[in-house]
Amino acid sequence: MESTVPADRPTPESRRQFLRQATLGTGGALLAAGPLSSVLAQQQAPAVITAERLRPQVRSGAMSGDTTRDAAMLWSQTDRVARMVVEYSAHENFKNAQTITGPLALARNDYTARVDLRGLPVAQRLYYRVRFQDLQHKSAWSEPVTGSLIIAGGSGRDISFAFSGDEAGQGWGINEAWGGYRVYETMRRFQPDFFIHSGDQIYADGPIQAEVTLDDGSIWRNLVTPAKAKVAETLDDFRGNFAYNLLDANKKRFMAEVPFLVQWDDHEVRNNWCPDQRIDAADKRYQERDLNLLMQRARQAMFEYNPFRIDSADPQRIYRSFDYGPLLEVFMLDERSYRGANSANAQDRQGADTAFLGTAQMRWLKQSLRRSRSTWKVIASDMPLSIVVPDLNPGVPPDTYEAWANGEHGMPLGRELEVARLLRFIKHHQIRNVVWVTADVHYASATHYTPQKARFTDFEPFWEFVGGPLHAGSFGPGKIDRTFGPDVRHVSIPMDMKQNRPPTELHQFFGIGKIDAKTKAMTVSLHNVDGNKLYGVELAPQA
Repeated sequence: MESTVPADRPTPESRRQFLRQATLGTGGALLAAGPLSSVLAQQQAPAVITAERLRPQVRSGAMSGDTTRDAAMLWSQTDRVARMVVEYSAHENFKNAQTITGPLALARNDYTARVDLRGLPVAQRLYYRVRFQDLQHKSAWSEPVTGSLIIAGGSGRDISFAFSGDEAGQGWGINEAWGGYRVYETMRRFQPDFFIHSGDQIYADGPIQAEVTLDDGSIWRNLVTPAKAKVAETLDDFRGNFAYNLLDANKKRFMAEVPFLVQWDDHEVRNNWCPDQRIDAADKRYQERDLNLLMQRARQAMFEYNPFRIDSADPQRIYRSFDYGPLLEVFMLDERSYRGANSANAQDRQGADTAFLGTAQMRWLKQSLRRSRSTWKVIASDMPLSIVVPDLNPGVPPDTYEAWANGEHGMPLGRELEVARLLRFIKHHQIRNVVWVTADVHYASATHYTPQKARFTDFEPFWEFVGGPLHAGSFGPGKIDRTFGPDVRHVSIPMDMKQNRPPTELHQFFGIGKIDAKTKAMTVSLHNVDGNKLYGVELAPQA
């Protein structure tokens, strides 16, 4: 397999040292191993030295995200009521830095805070540092946490992005001896302009044990926190799930350099959830059985722990788009909040019971695609189109389906009716160069859809690429529904693979998309945890 990762991989000893520092909560020092080390070396101590216990502490790093046009969100967290202050500059030494006095980090938001930076230059790397000022002791400042970001786009510059999903699932958590979430370090070396996290950012329904015995008798040892020792039910439980992933040094290092675009799937709440459910009594792990209540708590925690740009007109909205100029626009979907209940998915008419995106989101997507002037339109879907995903939760009837497909291979039924109408709309309005990226199924694949092989034929050919898992059990491959003519060009795992394989078997995957500014061609490649290229294809743009 072809390796495209630079050769400066840390030694096992340097990786262990890096991870020990992360677990101890060394704040800004976590970035010292990266390209910003010279920045940290030049940072000066605050003018007034205070007792360490008076300083706000920043242990979860800093993250950027929701970059679009000339704007970016910055996120961080401290341990008390404190004022977020951000400096940013086009220079690594912070020459001519601008300072933004941000909001208070308050207990009601778990001491997280965000700043929306506007008027930023495109296609130029910006360096930022975040500090928190204690409100009671004005001279007490946190150690600075430093990062950088780039807003993709601009004339004459290529665009690149990474995509994947499924993080800390099936009990596979942070194993420091193994190297933590190694895939984040691998993705970082590709230097993408941004990262599409396709959902299952946490496994709120997946407790993590301290030790797991592998098939060969060896022991996988997880870092465990109280929030990850049980299923998430309270708001603090959900917050603790997001905080757990920020204990990983590789993720913190990645998110300090690569902006995140985040959507959710099922495990942010509970496996295969949909609105208005009640958890079956057979699942004894839960005391709280109202899915709507769990959903509200999960959404709040997700917003708190990510650099979301909240829509003031609809503050619960997750679906949104990101415009990167003439080459690319990204459309992030929400396939959880508006869906009907999982069913046999065989209805012959659309209605509330067949909804997946729902009426308002579908209207937004169609209008946004039609309005887009970018060459490439990437639809980030948290579930794949043709891979059949059964709902195997306790108490669910047989032949109940979780995703779009129903496995019937015939004309569209159930949720497939939404897909058919969307694909027809794209064709009839001559919306060119639409590519789908997704995750959810815990293996990677590349699929080309053509009407010549389909039962429903009123659409133009398109591609769908599946990434993941980032760091979770590996599954699949799934059965394929033939309704929309899928031609599966690549599957990343053996057809007879034993299910729920641990990270030690190296079946974690991600995708890289690159758009050439001169030719406007998009190249999409799939990679494993070591960065080896498993599959790639170059897509020529249609006029």
